[in-house]
Amino acid sequence: MIFKQLFDKSSSTFTYLIADLDSKEALFIDPVNTNINDYLTLLKTHNLQLKYLLETHVHADHITASGLLRQATGAKTGIGLHCGAETADYQLEGGETFTLGNSITLKVFSTPGHTAGSLSFFWNDRIFTGDTLFIGGCGRTDFQNGSSGDLYDSVTKKIFVLPGETLVYPGHDYKGNFVSCVYQEKTSNPRFAGKTRDEFIDIMDNLNLPTPKLIDKAVPANLYCGTDEEEAIQLADPSEYTLSNKDRRGVQGNINRAKQQVKQVDLETAKQMIQSGDVILLDVREKHEFELGFIENAILIPRGEVRSSVEKKLATSNKDASILIYCASGNRSALAGSIMQELGFSNVSSLIGGYIGWKRNS
Repeated sequence: MIFKQLFDKSSSTFTYLIADLDSKEALFIDPVNTNINDYLTLLKTHNLQLKYLLETHVHADHITASGLLRQATGAKTGIGLHCGAETADYQLEGGETFTLGNSITLKVFSTPGHTAGSLSFFWNDRIFTGDTLFIGGCGRTDFQNGSSGDLYDSVTKKIFVLPGETLVYPGHDYKGNFVSCVYQEKTSNPRFAGKTRDEFIDIMDNLNLPTPKLIDKAVPANLYCGTDEEEAIQLADPSEYTLSNKDRRGVQGNINRAKQQVKQVDLETAKQMIQSGDVILLDVREKHEFELGFIENAILIPRGEVRSSVEKKLATSNKDASILIYCASGNRSALAGSIMQELGFSNVSSLIGGYIGWKRNS
């Protein structure tokens, strides 16, 4: 078994790596996008196959690396059902389990309060609490449908009922701490120890904390696992990161229309097209996504540059040439294909499931 606690200084975020040495299967809890190269190096060093990427909630202080790691490795993402991150592979309600090999089983606890969809993950003798419970504190409850009453119930009824020696590994720490235990938090955490539910709610209602600096960028990004948010941002308003529900419905409508206009091909058909050698392969992801992995012989033209650059950068001037477009999951490629049709390209198609599906099934 491998267990590592990693720390991101800029956001004071803990990320956790758990792996089974026999099967070489691994998972990350709450990875941070700026540390993705460190994560990939860890996986390579220990010859691990990343299987799961689990989020305790939609973070407001950093952007997750889950989406990029999913593209690079084919691992599946999981987050709370009530977080609103619809592009995650698993929408978790609590009670689910994730296994690595035959020796590691991680159980999902629904622990709402910090946000409506917050989760904790219990494994063996330890619990990963995210922002639900800190060492000597807890996460705030004043945004993302947070609830002080729900947080008190989650901590006292789901975490504090565990054996006192259960280790508590939080999502953040700002004072140089690394690990606590249930007994310590139950008896000495100033937010909870000796406090009634009403007293706790009063404490939380009067914290008067400043708004997290990255909230307007991090939350919309994390709703798309840290990657596919470009589609929403660019279609709604390039200068804004915060999307309303109306904006999201408009974005999804544009994507759906593009998928109706552009031929959609499945993985097997795409492989046959590529093997025939008669197709131009176009990757419309961003450069940082491309650098983590791509389909051989693909030409990179980010979706936002397709209209202005595709005619210059493609390897042909023949607008009847067969062109297969892919992105991360199949949304941006459909949008890019629609643009190319407007430019007169008559034989474009989009890969269903994108690079994530390709990586997962290759």
